[in-house]
Amino acid sequence: MKKIENAIQHLDRKMSEKDQGALIPFTEYLSMITTAPEAMIRNVFQVFYHMIKTYVGEGLDEYPDDPESIQFVYYDCCELFVKDSDHPFFADRLFANRLVNLVESLKRGAQQNKVYIFEGPPGCGKSTFLNNLLRKFEEYANLEEGRRFEAVWRLDRKLLGGFAENEALPLVEKLTQLLERHRDDAIGEPDDLPVAEINGDYIEVPCPSHDNPLLMIPKSLRRAFFDDLFKNNEFKFKISTEKEYEWLFREQPCTICSSLSEALLTRLKSPKKVFEMLHVRPYRFNRRLGDGISVFNPGDKPLRQNVLTNTLLQRRLNSVMRDSNQVKYIFSQYAKTHNGIYALMDIKSHNAERFIELHNIISEGVHKVEDVEENVNSLFLAVMNPEDKKNIQSFQSFSDRIEYIKIPYVMDLQTEVEIYRNIFGKHIDAHFLPRVLHNFARVIIASRLKVKSEPMLEWIKDPKKYRLYCDENLQLLKMEIYTGHIPAWLTEEDRNRLTAKRRRSIISESEKEGERGFSGRDSIKIFNEFFSAFAKEDKLISMSDLNKFFTQTKSELSRSIPENFLKSLVNHYNYTILQEVKESLYYYNEEQIARDIKNYLFAINFESGAQETSTYTGEKIEITEDFFKTIEMHFLGNGISEDKRRAFRKNTQKDYTSMTLPQEIMLEGKDVTETKLYESLHERYVHNLKEKVLDPFLENENFRRAIKDYNEEAFKTYDKKIKGDVTFLMNNLISNYRYTELGAKEVCIYAIDNDLARHYTKN
Repeated sequence: MKKIENAIQHLDRKMSEKDQGALIPFTEYLSMITTAPEAMIRNVFQVFYHMIKTYVGEGLDEYPDDPESIQFVYYDCCELFVKDSDHPFFADRLFANRLVNLVESLKRGAQQNKVYIFEGPPGCGKSTFLNNLLRKFEEYANLEEGRRFEAVWRLDRKLLGGFAENEALPLVEKLTQLLERHRDDAIGEPDDLPVAEINGDYIEVPCPSHDNPLLMIPKSLRRAFFDDLFKNNEFKFKISTEKEYEWLFREQPCTICSSLSEALLTRLKSPKKVFEMLHVRPYRFNRRLGDGISVFNPGDKPLRQNVLTNTLLQRRLNSVMRDSNQVKYIFSQYAKTHNGIYALMDIKSHNAERFIELHNIISEGVHKVEDVEENVNSLFLAVMNPEDKKNIQSFQSFSDRIEYIKIPYVMDLQTEVEIYRNIFGKHIDAHFLPRVLHNFARVIIASRLKVKSEPMLEWIKDPKKYRLYCDENLQLLKMEIYTGHIPAWLTEEDRNRLTAKRRRSIISESEKEGERGFSGRDSIKIFNEFFSAFAKEDKLISMSDLNKFFTQTKSELSRSIPENFLKSLVNHYNYTILQEVKESLYYYNEEQIARDIKNYLFAINFESGAQETSTYTGEKIEITEDFFKTIEMHFLGNGISEDKRRAFRKNTQKDYTSMTLPQEIMLEGKDVTETKLYESLHERYVHNLKEKVLDPFLENENFRRAIKDYNEEAFKTYDKKIKGDVTFLMNNLISNYRYTELGAKEVCIYAIDNDLARHYTKN
């Protein structure tokens, strides 16, 4: 019993610590406003914006210094859609940017009189998205950083003199309430209507439309009121000039509050006394009760009773005001989501009727309840399948009130992989060679993209030049752009041609993609079949396994994949791992490279045949064509004609004499190794050294066997040079490219057996 008592006391203490929605006098609320105005003066659109920015953050731009940036940034949506969710939704980069752009437009004030429809094909996760979004909004709106306040009238019965003496007796009061509730239950009045709290000498009347208390100030006096309330600071300038605060001067209180305010002013003859009866409390959101958030499924039948009231409260108001016609306490279901969110899950069946009913509400911002006009200013959201558009197309006058936001199948390969990890567990990575899991995602996404892309072909005039590591339709390149990555294998010319205009054109094409191909449900099913077929304890899933799955095991799937895409994907993979192996095997003498570049920069200022002492190294140089050719081969590679070498030398000498020497070295005081020209030549030199790094090992069969025997007893039998090279290679692959020891061995054998080095050199 002692433990039970302690548990109850602990529960009581914890629950008592929570905000119980106690009433705050209007004057105290004004004091809170002056302390934190931006947090206290917000409508639903501003809170929605703050919620998204709180959970998503500012985003990451991987190329912040790019003058052609279009602010297509990475947003981490896990806090918003994944964390603590029973059914996570994974927003790819494309959709995340659309969502953030939408909420930013809402904050700026472009939100009135619209319904926002998230449109996407079956299996894209629309319903999951909206459920998670509303769950997070409800959570945020009930936190201190997201809360808003609503008006509650606290009527002083003694001051108003509205009840007979016997009605004030507590016993009679309770009996009257019980009788009224019994009668209301008998006629089927809803249970969750606002109820007047009768507490001694006061009656508390909540605003059914959750109006902001500031709206009780007459419209014509609000600017002057805020001018008196706020100092001449940044916020005062904001509310006077920025569109996001326009609602503060445009909106009116609900009919109930305005009529109650007028009636009180008539009775009391003092605005001050009227505002003394105005109180505020936190606007509590509860989706299950329909408070602040109402969500309707297509099968939810319309309410039997469209006009809502509270007869007990109406009787009290009539009595305290002594006039039954002054305040009519009637409202509709829309009042419960005024300043909140009204959402429709799929626009069909009963939801099609609800959507049509929104026509006049969204157009005019009001709703007729009997002979009373009711303000309706909510955030209207819906999700819809493309085929359901026919249900609303007949209302042409409504079309300009609808804004569609595409929510297609995932087209960001990083997000697609995260979905697999979430469904099957993060341990799946350990069964794949690096990049193979992401290549599976590329195959799935290829089925969702347009085969021919005009913006891509306008940018890359000759796709064939990238045939060794990209497909002819440039889908692999487009996938990289969609993830915010610009591949290193692009030529400098094409990289410079990726202007902001071209990038926007490519990104905007995503609006027309992702509605065909493998759906989200399909991809999970296909991945499960693939993983089950090839996951082994003693072997990692390779690119060969992936190719075999789509061409042999499940060849029927290849009909949904663009022609030759798999072949190009294998080439892309081969090129990538070849660079990784070269990078991991390569080590160079930085001192020798630096000496060659310094001597070259010195020598290009003299004619061939001269003998000079380098001012950079102190070495005596015999300046000959052979001297230039030996170093220029490192810059330009083998097979370069003499004319091209001479042209390169001339351009380098021009850059050196016009910029490097007079500007960077003499004026800015830089060392030659710190100049842009030196850095450019160093990059070329190292690149060409890496291209040939595998050549000495390809003819040596011992090198291949040593890789297979690495960390085995037989490895000790190899000579010191082979062991050193293989150990260096393995360690770099493991530490720099996330390979396991088994994976590093397999990928090296794959590169050697498929003769990748010669294949890419030859082509």
